[in-house]
Amino acid sequence: MVVTMSREAAWALVTEYTQSESLRKHMLAVEAAVRGYARLWGEPEEEWAVVALLHDFDYERFPDQENHPFRGVEILQAQGYPEWVTRAILSHADYSGVARETRLEHCLYACDEMAGFVTACALIRPSKSVLDLESSSVVKRMKDKAFARAVPREDLRRGAEEIGLPLQEHIGNVIMFLREQADALGLRGTL
Repeated sequence: MVVTMSREAAWALVTEYTQSESLRKHMLAVEAAVRGYARLWGEPEEEWAVVALLHDFDYERFPDQENHPFRGVEILQAQGYPEWVTRAILSHADYSGVARETRLEHCLYACDEMAGFVTACALIRPSKSVLDLESSSVVKRMKDKAFARAVPREDLRRGAEEIGLPLQEHIGNVIMFLREQADALGLRGTL
């Protein structure tokens, strides 16, 4: 059995397994960023978006390194998702033992932490909006070790390197891609 790669089916899995609104919004933000890169690079946008949307769907139920993303991948395999999908999801976790090889795998990794960090940067602005966020502000926040301290800065830098872009350009792209979905992500703020 091979599943049809549809956003609707992916979103149904996300909502079945994830109750947290902030975790759902994180997956939507990573989807927006990966979708943006797929469009920019001429890659299959819908397929890449589905992978990005699903990358953390099991995290709420299985938040530890012994289980995430492994349990989610088992669920996806049982539903007939192709190996390239499950491999990309495994590769986003450095501890999974699955090395990132494809452009999609590098892109998912680069967008995962960066989408979260950019979201955090937008939400502390007076406007609470991504619409007036500049990449220079994000770079400045990266230097503040107390801000979003759970996000390893090295992962943000490595992600940009893995997709072959300067850090500032990657940040600018992610901001641009999240702006396209500002309302769905709750990042329009007061603007």
